[in-house]
Amino acid sequence: MPHHLELLHAFDALLEPDRFKDYCPNGLQVEGRRPIRKIASGVTASLALIDAAIAHDADAIVVHHGLFWRGHDGRINGWLRQRLARLLANDVHLFAYHLPLDAHETLGNNAQLGQRLGLVAQGRFGDQQLGWMGAPGAHGFHDALALANHVQSVLGRDVVLVQANEGPVRRIGWCTGGAQGYFEAAIAAGVDVFITGEISEPQAHYARECGVSFIACGHHASERYGAPALAQHVAEQLGLSHVYLDIDNPA
Repeated sequence: MPHHLELLHAFDALLEPDRFKDYCPNGLQVEGRRPIRKIASGVTASLALIDAAIAHDADAIVVHHGLFWRGHDGRINGWLRQRLARLLANDVHLFAYHLPLDAHETLGNNAQLGQRLGLVAQGRFGDQQLGWMGAPGAHGFHDALALANHVQSVLGRDVVLVQANEGPVRRIGWCTGGAQGYFEAAIAAGVDVFITGEISEPQAHYARECGVSFIACGHHASERYGAPALAQHVAEQLGLSHVYLDIDNPA
């Protein structure tokens, strides 16, 4: 059975976390004691996810949103104490990859979301080239509303659309999660529509004033695909089993 350092090496070799300037530590965040037979994956290392992984007898968990972020004061209390206590009491390893998982060319959140939406990736934009852009692919969308309806159907949740232009969608930009700050870079890159997880107050004005439509499809909903793709790939590589645990989140 693989050691947790073998699993860490496999993740790091794929995602190359040292290439990124991030807001959190990427890699092994909590070291357990178990030899690894089964990996659980999910979006966020919430208590619900940790408990579900333990119930599925997982030895390691890999997520997109881990426990430690820049700006935390370092005290182990409240929700952080509960999550750490559950991991340590059950000797479960926790791995987390943030921006490196967004960026990976095939297993990452952006690649996986684009694949599910049928988009054809043609380039990158924005800080650390985390934004993706491309063509609509085989679907074709006569306007931003048609694209928004497609996104809503694929992800199974309501989206927020600020429709700021008319006519067919020829170039789409996307960046999963809380990437509303990438909207201006997407506009500069010449997209007709930008898709991300969240929208803040300024983006509605930018959309209307710049003539680029904006679709917010949910932070969690847009990032459900990278962690399981990564975990399944590595599980097959190392001869492990894998279970994906989707803890519902309306945000």
